[in-house]
Amino acid sequence: MILVLSLLFNIGKKKNTLEDTVLLIQEGNARLQNKLIMKYKPFIAKTVSSVCKRYIDESDDEFSIGLIAFNEAIEKYSVDKGSSLLSFAELLIKRRVIDFIRKEARVKTVTLVAANDYGDENAQSKIESDLSIEEFEKQVEQEHRKEEITHFQRVLTEFGLSFSDLLEHSPKHADARQNAMIVANTLVKEDDLKRILFEKKQLPIKQLESKVEVSRKTIERNRKYIIAMAIILVGDYVYLKDYIKGVLGA
Repeated sequence: MILVLSLLFNIGKKKNTLEDTVLLIQEGNARLQNKLIMKYKPFIAKTVSSVCKRYIDESDDEFSIGLIAFNEAIEKYSVDKGSSLLSFAELLIKRRVIDFIRKEARVKTVTLVAANDYGDENAQSKIESDLSIEEFEKQVEQEHRKEEITHFQRVLTEFGLSFSDLLEHSPKHADARQNAMIVANTLVKEDDLKRILFEKKQLPIKQLESKVEVSRKTIERNRKYIIAMAIILVGDYVYLKDYIKGVLGA
């Protein structure tokens, strides 16, 4: 409540950020929510257009999907996502639009096949259609992976990190990666520690040391890797989380 009052009355005369506005909306300010959605319609259209590879206006079904996704981003956003609202919204919009396109492609193919009499020629057409769907879904999955990696890379930069940092500082041995993962899991399960990480963009090494059976020296040595794993664990990263399970055998 104190937070809400300070935002409403601008205590301290600090300019409200977009994320501050989202907090107010999540407290139930529907008028502010509608105002924010109206303001960011150009952002929604631009994001949807980048997926569809064509100009999108408000009359397109894809724009409606993007609008719903943006509203979903407002309702689901938290600082624990490890990124700005717009970065999180962009990922969500692209994911929802890609899923919509895939669903539409499948419906059209099924309708076409159902209209056939299933003769030899039409059976061949059905096989070709099935193969087309399979190939399209592979492309969709690749697009999802690409969007996740792009979003993850953007969040890393907020912590002053890059992919080259991870390649250079990732633990070389499986047991070392496992220990780093234990620290990352502990970090994201402790609300106070997680808040320090995502608000101050710092790893709370001293606090972590007392909660895990890993030395301070080891935590410091693997700091960048631990931060990266924590970002993945709390974020909406479907494929990257699968990758973590594969690497660590989790």
